[in-house]
This record gives sequence, structure tokens and C-alpha cells, in this order.
Amino acid sequence: QVQLVESGGGLVQAGGSLRLSCAASGSIFSINAMGWYRQAPGKQRELVASITGRGTTDYADSVKGRFTISRDSTKNTVGLQMNRLKPEDTAVYYCNADLVRYDSRRGYYWGQGTQVTVSS
Repeated sequence: QVQLVESGGGLVQAGGSLRLSCAASGSIFSINAMGWYRQAPGKQRELVASITGRGTTDYADSVKGRFTISRDSTKNTVGLQMNRLKPEDTAVYYCNADLVRYDSRRGYYWGQGTQVTVSS
């Protein structure tokens, strides 16, 4: 009943840029916060960036100054602009939403993930 669909991953050289997008759809009453997580092989999933409904943002120290999260609440979308990419940014990136459905149930939903590979 709720879907998050990511797009925009791919292969890029170190120093390059990519933009990820995520669209939430379905039985959504409201979205409290949206964010991006990533998981590299053999590592735990970690928060990359998040943004609240009021626009308050939070970033992992490793991406501060290079990544920018943005949100369009009217369209239930969130984006992640990634600049000056490094090989250590290589991971599967997941979109996440903390939302309330029309049946009043609150939950955390995840996208299917999109691969970002940064070559050195």
C-alpha cells in the first residue's frame, strides 16, 4: 500500500557527482521525515542524510559538505545530491520514510535500493 521507489544510481569516477531521487506513493496521509541510508558490502546500514517535514537536515560526518538532501513535500519526494564522490561512498543507497497512512498506522518504509559505485 506504500511504495518508495529510488532512481539515479550508477557508476561515476571519483570526484564526480550523482543525484538520487525517491518518490513515495500509496496510502500516505503524512510524512514526518525522509532520509537516505547506505550499506556497503560487509558493513552495516548507516544513515547518510535525513530531512524533517520542517526542513531540518542531518548528515553523516563523512558526507557533510559534499552531499545535500532536499525534499518536495507536495510530491512526497526526496533527493540526494552527491558531489565530490569518493570510492568509499560506494554502496547500495536506500530511501526511507517515517510516515502515517490513511488508516492511521505509522511506520518506517524502505525503497528497494539503488547501487552507487565510485571508481578510483
